[in-house]
Amino acid sequence: MDIIRMSFFGNSNIGVYGFTNNKIIILPPGIGRDDLAAISETLKVDIVEARIAGTILNGVFINGNDNGIILPHIVFEEELSLIKEKAREHGLSVEVVRSRHTALGNLLLCNNKGCITSPLLEREAQKKVSDVLGVEVVEKDLMKLSIPGSLGVVNDLGGAVHPGFVEDDFKTLLDVLKIKAEKATVNAGVPYIRSGVLANNKGIVVGGNTTGPEILRIKRGLGGELE
Repeated sequence: MDIIRMSFFGNSNIGVYGFTNNKIIILPPGIGRDDLAAISETLKVDIVEARIAGTILNGVFINGNDNGIILPHIVFEEELSLIKEKAREHGLSVEVVRSRHTALGNLLLCNNKGCITSPLLEREAQKKVSDVLGVEVVEKDLMKLSIPGSLGVVNDLGGAVHPGFVEDDFKTLLDVLKIKAEKATVNAGVPYIRSGVLANNKGIVVGGNTTGPEILRIKRGLGGELE
């Protein structure tokens, strides 16, 4: 599994800017062509350049898996049309989730086997997520916090998670997402690992300030190397 370091717009918190699955990555316009080529080669995905609600914070607002992509109701119509058009080429459904909480990237932790949702997301919205992603959605706090998507990065092989995870949190990952995970930080000590990582089953991109030991832990967790 390839892994590279990168910063976007001079910022190593790359996770807030992008969403990826095993088919496409959705990034805001303005990232250099060479960087986009390196990302595409590492993750083995096609690049989709789009904003959400006029912002560049795609990682905060988008979630999904290889079955579908969910967007918040604040997405502009032209942005939605662009993402739907590109996603359709890869057999992905794209749906808008109606909720007063729009940071879907922070509220959900999903792979192709399951999805952990924040209790903040309304039941109707949770059902929509389950229907679009084609997986069971389980409502659960992790670390007694209602932001599971901020606390970990997962694929179908494993995960890298906040160092504050306890046994019950790891059990939830195993029960719902069917994976094991490694405690890790990113960008020289940041515990909210999603802020600095973009990963799928094929590769990993980490923030530019990530240290060598952090890279080893992240790769071990996401590479399916845990016993």
